[in-house]
Amino acid sequence: MFWSIGVCVTNPRVVAMMLVVVCLLVPAEGRAEDVRLLDIGVRAGFSGTDLIGEKTLQNFQQYDVFVSIALPWERYSESGWGVRTRLLASAGAVRAAGRDEFVTTLVPGIALGDKAGRVSFELGGGIALFSGYKFGNQNLGGPFQFVWDISVRTALYRGLRVGYWFQHVSDATIYGSDSRGYDLNIVEIGYRF
Repeated sequence: MFWSIGVCVTNPRVVAMMLVVVCLLVPAEGRAEDVRLLDIGVRAGFSGTDLIGEKTLQNFQQYDVFVSIALPWERYSESGWGVRTRLLASAGAVRAAGRDEFVTTLVPGIALGDKAGRVSFELGGGIALFSGYKFGNQNLGGPFQFVWDISVRTALYRGLRVGYWFQHVSDATIYGSDSRGYDLNIVEIGYRF
């Protein structure tokens, strides 16, 4: 049973449907806050040679700046722990096979943690756009890609935060079965408002 749950979580379509269902199930009284800026920061990431389900042909590095926006759907208990929805936008550069390309992402997601933002576990799924998508002998397939991420973020001192992200980028075979995405391990430093 646990194996089948893991397989479902790695399927991008299942993750997207789970996010939509969670957002729709949040009751109206949980929609207490307006859209507002949560945090900003910088991130740096690198890939290995393993991709979910196959091997990558290149090593990727990605550097970006991000902004995270709190969406109005949230629900917290009296203890201060709960769930909120967020929208993460980033812009930066991806490098592989001696090429640098521009990449931008838009990733809605959910964050589980305390309302003060001392610690959060986040899960998101969205889109990425690339200025170029061929890196040596690895072809992403096209400029439009899907992004799936899981992160753990924690406060260090006042508004200063650090985090770790695992990010999967792929086209989910919309450009054909010859395209190949990549996975990143990303470290962040940010400031929470």
